[in-house]
Amino acid sequence: MPIWLTPATPDALNALSTRTMSQHIGIEFLEVGDDYLKARMPVDERTVQPAGILHGGANVTLAETLGSVAGTLCIDPRQKMVVGLEINANHVRPTRSGFVIGVARPLHIGVTTHIWDIRISNEQDQPVCIARLTLAVLNRERASGGG
Repeated sequence: MPIWLTPATPDALNALSTRTMSQHIGIEFLEVGDDYLKARMPVDERTVQPAGILHGGANVTLAETLGSVAGTLCIDPRQKMVVGLEINANHVRPTRSGFVIGVARPLHIGVTTHIWDIRISNEQDQPVCIARLTLAVLNRERASGGG
């Protein structure tokens, strides 16, 4: 049974990414499973460090994008919003080319917080980065300065 309160498709999520950092660095949503969200990111001039390997910050961007979008799909976005509270990332393997693929799965979906596990692998399915994202779930009215 799907965990999503707001159903979505990869095409819809990619359309929402227009004119954002995700689009700028080439993040593309691939799959919305019953309890996971999958996206990929190119390893190219937009995402590498001067040494020619994938920048750790690009890994973190992919992880936070996946977790934040997944968290948003688990709430009513008319009433609530999620924001990143903390992210931890371990970079375990350098990558020089191709794509990395990230998969976000929930560890905890609560009323006020979510915790997401994001695994990023290379095209050979070897781990590149393991991240954990904690999201705060806020009332949209309060977060926007009203009431």
